[in-house]
Amino acid sequence: MNIKKSIPNTITCCSLLSGCVAVLLALRGDLQWAAYWVMAAAVFDFCDGLAARTLQAFSPIGKDLDSLSDMVSFGVAPGMIVFRLLEEACQTEPTMGFVPYLAFVIPVFSALRLAKFNIDERQTTSFIGMPVPAHALFWASIGHALQDAVPVGHIGFIAGVVVVAFLLSFLLVSEVPMFSLKVKSLKWKGNEYRYLLVIWAVVFVASLGVLGIAGAILLYIVLSFFNKGK
Repeated sequence: MNIKKSIPNTITCCSLLSGCVAVLLALRGDLQWAAYWVMAAAVFDFCDGLAARTLQAFSPIGKDLDSLSDMVSFGVAPGMIVFRLLEEACQTEPTMGFVPYLAFVIPVFSALRLAKFNIDERQTTSFIGMPVPAHALFWASIGHALQDAVPVGHIGFIAGVVVVAFLLSFLLVSEVPMFSLKVKSLKWKGNEYRYLLVIWAVVFVASLGVLGIAGAILLYIVLSFFNKGK
């Protein structure tokens, strides 16, 4: 048994477990705790990549396991969160019973995103299209904030959630370059947008709580357009 390779794989399994718990909680309607478990999965996802790079412990099974974990934690889980939001919002509109199922555009496009990423050799130091963890954290943040404040029957809210779900899903598989948080050095030069994102993310979370994560993700999208994914 290769101990070095087992370390990142074990961390990946923790991410997968967190994603499964998030899906279950979302199904039960507990979007706040579902959000926390998506965040936990994101932390484990970051750590497994860091461990693999530090230990040089890459393996085919690790790659496949990571994709499975990402699909559950950052594809199915946010899809279920949006489904529950829309289900709650549409409960007084019998003619709109089909609308919540539009949320499943999220896991579908997340799967496409992950499949493209696995065969795209251009995405080694940056991303092309929105990474699934960032997308999932956006919806986890929104679900957490709206758990007890979903505007039932509000057509504007329903339409807005559906439109944003489709727009961000298309961004997942787009050719838009987006920077990663991987750095070669801690110098300001060359990392300006990364530092700006981190600083403002802290400000957003400190002032808005968990909802600030959604604000940070939107800022990440805007900064990526300026940074051109470098």
